Amino acid sequence: MSFKKILIAIDSSPCSLHGAKKGISLAHTLNAAIGLIFVIDRSREIVNIDLDITPQQSESILLQQAEETMNQIIKMYEPLDGNIEISKFFPEGFPKDEILNTAKEWKADLIVMGTHGRTGLAHFFMGSIAEFVVRHARIPVMVVPQHI
Repeated sequence: MSFKKILIAIDSSPCSLHGAKKGISLAHTLNAAIGLIFVIDRSREIVNIDLDITPQQSESILLQQAEETMNQIIKMYEPLDGNIEISKFFPEGFPKDEILNTAKEWKADLIVMGTHGRTGLAHFFMGSIAEFVVRHARIPVMVVPQHI
């Protein structure tokens, strides 16, 4: 199988940054197009009437954080030659669903994502986006542990 389009899921966590580094490196090696996806998770939205934070302001803050993170990753890991195409995706919703939806719509050949490697109760209560994506993806998924 040839990987021509690699979708790399990112957020603001250190494990995500590590996964992005590995995914971008792989894309450069394979001369594959890169899709960076940062899902705007509405469940993390902060609305506080007492502080006059409206849903629109909160959404704007989340989008700004996503764009800053994505630009930081591109700046840190983009090749100097700039020959690789980078597409940016900022869907809103649940990360596990939006990663799969974007991979399908963009026709990705591979999904790359970092993982915290939680086990036990932390995994039970918080779940694992990476695990869900691995179980439900119709294409290969490369999961990068935080401590590699």
